[in-house]
Parts: sequence; structure tokens; C-alpha cells
Amino acid sequence: MSRFFLLAITLAAPSMVSAQASADSSVVDSTGVGIAPVTVTATRQAISIFETPMAVTVVGRQAMENKRGYSLDDAVANVPGVLAQSRYGASDIRITIRGFGARGAGDRSNAGTSRGIRVLIDGIPETEPDGRTSFDLVDLAAASRVEVIRSNASALWGNAGGGVIAISTVPELDAAFISAQQMAGGFGFLRTVLQAGAKLGASTLAVTFTNTMQEGYREHSDSRRALVNASVTSPLGKDTDVGVFVAAANDLFHIPGPLTRAQAEQTPRAANSTYAARDERRFNRLGRIGVSLRHSIGEISSVSGMLYLNPKILQRSERGTFRDFNRHHLGGNLLYRTSYRLASAIPTTTTVGVDRANQSGSVLFYSLTESGTRGSELRDNRSEGAANTGVFFSQAFGLASRTGVEIGARWDQIRYDYRDFINPTLDDARSFSRVSPKVGINYRFADTHSLYANVGGGVEAPAGNETDPASTFGQDTVRGINPLLEPIHSTTWEIGTRQSIPMKGFFSFAAYDVALYNTNVTNEIVPYRGGRFYFSAGSVRRQGAELSASLLGRSDLEIAGSTTLSRNRYLDYTVDSVHYGAPGRFADYSGNSVAGVPGRYFSASLRRAIISSIPIVAQVNVRGVGKHYVDDANGVSVPAWRTYGAGLRTSRALPFGRLAISAFVNLENITDTRYIGSAFVNPDVVNGVPVAFEPGAGRAFLFSVSVRPR
Repeated sequence: MSRFFLLAITLAAPSMVSAQASADSSVVDSTGVGIAPVTVTATRQAISIFETPMAVTVVGRQAMENKRGYSLDDAVANVPGVLAQSRYGASDIRITIRGFGARGAGDRSNAGTSRGIRVLIDGIPETEPDGRTSFDLVDLAAASRVEVIRSNASALWGNAGGGVIAISTVPELDAAFISAQQMAGGFGFLRTVLQAGAKLGASTLAVTFTNTMQEGYREHSDSRRALVNASVTSPLGKDTDVGVFVAAANDLFHIPGPLTRAQAEQTPRAANSTYAARDERRFNRLGRIGVSLRHSIGEISSVSGMLYLNPKILQRSERGTFRDFNRHHLGGNLLYRTSYRLASAIPTTTTVGVDRANQSGSVLFYSLTESGTRGSELRDNRSEGAANTGVFFSQAFGLASRTGVEIGARWDQIRYDYRDFINPTLDDARSFSRVSPKVGINYRFADTHSLYANVGGGVEAPAGNETDPASTFGQDTVRGINPLLEPIHSTTWEIGTRQSIPMKGFFSFAAYDVALYNTNVTNEIVPYRGGRFYFSAGSVRRQGAELSASLLGRSDLEIAGSTTLSRNRYLDYTVDSVHYGAPGRFADYSGNSVAGVPGRYFSASLRRAIISSIPIVAQVNVRGVGKHYVDDANGVSVPAWRTYGAGLRTSRALPFGRLAISAFVNLENITDTRYIGSAFVNPDVVNGVPVAFEPGAGRAFLFSVSVRPR
């Protein structure tokens, strides 16, 4: 496929003003627009997507079907402005939204977690108070829809609000169902999904169980995870609704580690020898229970709240030590909303709320045996705590029948506590606080055509492992919390438009979504030596253009594409170059590209029914990422890459006795392209050679069959 054809698919899509509607026409794929009105809730209120002054994408259930569903990248890979990279093919992914989260890759506690992006499941934060998010409880088999806020959302969600990914697991049921799905694929991939749902009067019950195993593309990248997710939602009288959400996971994944550029090109399936020798891995056992309540007060007001508890037992082999963590993440929120008319003419909605989250627990470091198990020497014994309190308000005005204005602000305080039971002189505490304002305006040319603009502030505190200054055990005995790091402050200006257009003739529907943004960042946190050290860049500017579009036609025809173009620069950044082997000197990286943030990435797909009598639908897709740098000096780069995929699926379940059967088969990376799927930011340099590169998976097939009673 020529470059010209790829460019035509991804950039000419807006001229087709296309959209993707789901089977039920109520939620949509990557463009976020559908035939029926689409309501979003990640904005902390139920609102039409054409009335919110933010860049929001809604990913419907249909867009997540016919994929592995093991990790979140299968849901957000086609969302503009979002770069999702599967590091090892397991639940360990790297997510960047408009540059936020770019540092969440590399060594140390970064494995299996992200930074700067807030992730919610049924409104319950997976993101911890310090801004880190692990993905152990994220599985798309249970997801009914995914909402992505690409705008700066700190005024709504506080710390790590550079973007929001909100997952809903509550299905829309008309009748009881039970289903079973079995997948098998390349590199030893096996996945079983069991699901059931029922309507119990006015209540809805849903349960999903998944068990996933794989050998992995690379050596020492095998993984296994068992996960159960259950929910009950029910009305309590005519004015009150309650939800109970329970999840638990047992997740083990091994980490193959980074390679040199030569190793990645010549032996991409190899593991880093040190990682393999130490049996570097994560073994996480965790659960979550949450209860939500919403009560209407008359016809104009409501109060809602949530409480949740998330206990965790985490074990890992990392950098020559065996580490035991016990965490308890406890939190909740309370929100009040009322609607009224101001001066008898202006419809107004006031929202006020408070969030509180606290996580604490013990940390034990032991020696590591030659076989990678826990040794007998206790090297560190400490407790770590993090708490985040946020108070926010939002005021929405309807200035005219088609114009809406929103103003709001949020105050956040993040506090860290560190207690060392071996060396109490390291006991430490530190707090960060910040007010994040927002102003937005939205104008609707029609019910499904809007133009919006907004300006908003953002805050992101350094995560727990970033505030711990020690790079290797025993090297730091001065402070328990890094005194040099300050919170990231950002201001984003944005303008965008979206439209959904019914059509007549061969093509039945079209839509597009376009957004332009400018983000100025102060105190950008930058990792060094693969994530052992963290420094602050003085100021950074990120500018970008995002667009997505699709076109629906007869015979299940769908043409879709999204692309992101951005420019990301350090404006003011000077660092002690001792980290490059030249002590006593300073390196000035002002004007360089921000490490770890590609300036271009895109996706495109074409789907069409090829056998209408069965029926069978075929799809081809392409995905690509441009060349980018992974070090501040802009001397280490990841080359551009492009991969292709194809698949066949039954578009509806076929009768087989008393069962209904559906199936699909996919072939990913058809050309078996060797490419770099992810890379460490400012990596280790060994014997003058950077060790940064994590090769992406080669050609692989995936086959699935699902059955359910008729």
C-alpha cells in the first residue's frame, strides 16, 4: 500500500465527513458520534456529546468486539490524540493523551502502570491518589462502552487529569443471557470469557469472568490473568438508584526488558539478559468493591455519592531486590447538582462536589536469590501513604437556544507520608496543592453539529516512585521524599467541531471530529536512566491537530480513519549533564523535541460484507507511528513504523441447534514488520550504547468462537 493511499485514507476522511454508528445506534465507535443522540458521563454530568465544550470520544461495544480485549489499547488505539502502546502484549500498556503520560514507560515501578491519565471503571478510580494507574482490573470483555476525554480535565477530576478514560461495565439488557467465548492465537495466546446477565425486575445483574494466558512474542514475556467483574444496578423507589460493583484479579506477567537498537533489529524476540536472569516480573492480587447512590430531589436537583475499597497485594522482582507491597486504596465522592433559571431567562445548572482518596500500606524490600525468588535479607522496611482531596464546582449557562457556557474550578491537595522503620531519620512528608480553573463555550449549529472552545488548567503531582530519590538501594540516605520535584502545571487552549450527517443513497451516514489544541506546561517531570531519576523541565509547549472520520454505506461498508499531528518542544530546560558522564557541566535542551512523544500517528480501516447469505464481513486496517526521539538530547530515536491487519467475522450469530454461534479470525502485522512498539525515555547507556527498545509483536493470528443459547 503506497504512502499516498494511506494519506488519502487518513487525511481525506474529513472530506467524507464520516461517522460510525453501532448496531443499537445509541453509542458509537472512535468518532464519538452516532445516529441517535450520544450522552457522555465522564464529564461528571449526563450531557449530549454535542453540548459539551470538550474533546470527547465514545467507543461503543461494537468497536471493541472481534479483538483480543486483553488490554485497553484495543479500545483506544483508534482515538485521535491517544497513543496506546502494548509493551509486552499483556496488560502492561503505555498510554499518552496529548503528551500527558509520556514518562510512564521504563524501568522501576513504571512497569504495568501509567502516569498523568485518569482511568475510571463504573465511576470508581483505578488511578491512585499519587496519579499512577495500573491495569490489572481492566478487561474489555466486561466493557459496554468507553468514554475518552482528550481535553485537560483537572478541573473535573484533579490530579492526573491530562485525559480521562472512563469504562462502563453495566450492560443494556432486554432479557437474560449467558455466553461463552474461546480465543486462541499466535505466541501461545489462550483466552476464555464467560458472561451472564439478567433482569431481576427493574434491577440489572451482570457477571464476566475471563482467564487469559500467553507465552508472549518475546522471551520472558509470558503472562496469565484471571479476572471477575460483577455489577448490580437497581432503583430504590422512584427517586433513588443504587449500584454495587465488585471485581478481583490475579495477574502475573514477566518483563522482557529493553534491548539495544541492534538487538531489536537482529533478535527482536530476545529478552534483556539481566531481566531474564533476575526473573523480573509483577505478581498482583487485588480486589475492589464500590457502592454508588443517586437520589433525585424533586425535578431540578439531585445528590449522588460513591464509596469504594481497593485492597492490593503486589509482589515484584525489580533491580536486584524482591519487593512486597500491601496497599489499601479507600475513597469516595459526594456531588450535588441543581438546575434553575437565572433572571427568569437563563437556564443554569450548578454542580458542587468533593473527592477524597487515600492509599497506604507497607513496603518490604528483600534480597533477591540467583533464581529470582525472595531472599532472607530484609533490606528495607517502610510505609508509604498518599492522600488526595479535591473540591470542585461547575456553573453551566444556556445563553441562547444553541449556546452554552461553562465555568468552574477545582482545588486539590495531594499529601505524601514516608516512614522508614530501619532508618527513621528518613521519615518525611510533603504536600502539594493547586487550583485548576476552566471556561468553555459550545455552539450548536444544529442538533448534531457543534463548535466548541475551552481553556483549562491542569495539575499533576509527582507519583510516589518519582518522589523517592534513591536510584539503587543504599545510594541515598538524606531525604525520604525528593525535595526537587514540583507539581506539573499546565494550561490548555482548545477549539474543536464535530458533526453527524444522515445521508441518502449508497452512503447512509457520515461524521467527523476535529480538534486543535495548545498546551503550555511548567515543571514537566522527565525520567532519566530509564526511570531511576526524575527531574523537572522548566517549560514545555505541546501543539496539535486531531481528526477522525468515517463513512457508512450499504453492505456493512465502513471507511474510517483518524490521525494526530503534533509539535512538542522544550521551551526552557537545562539539566546537570553528570547523567551523560560529564560532571560539572550543564546541558541546555531548550528547543528540542519532548522525549517519548511522537509527532504523528494514525489509523485507518475498511470494512465490507463479502458474503451476505452467511453473512461474512471482511476488514483491513493499517496503523502507524512517526519517527520520534526518546532522549532529551534528541540523539536516540525510534524509527517510523506501519503495520497492517485483516480479519473475517460473522456479522450476526448463526443458528446451530439450540445454540447461536459467532466467530472471527484476525491476522495482525500481516507483513511481519519488525518495529519498535515502545521505548524507555532517557534510557540507560551501557558501554556507550542506549538500551531502550521494546520490539513490537510479529505476525500473529487470532481465532475466536462464541456460543450462547438461542
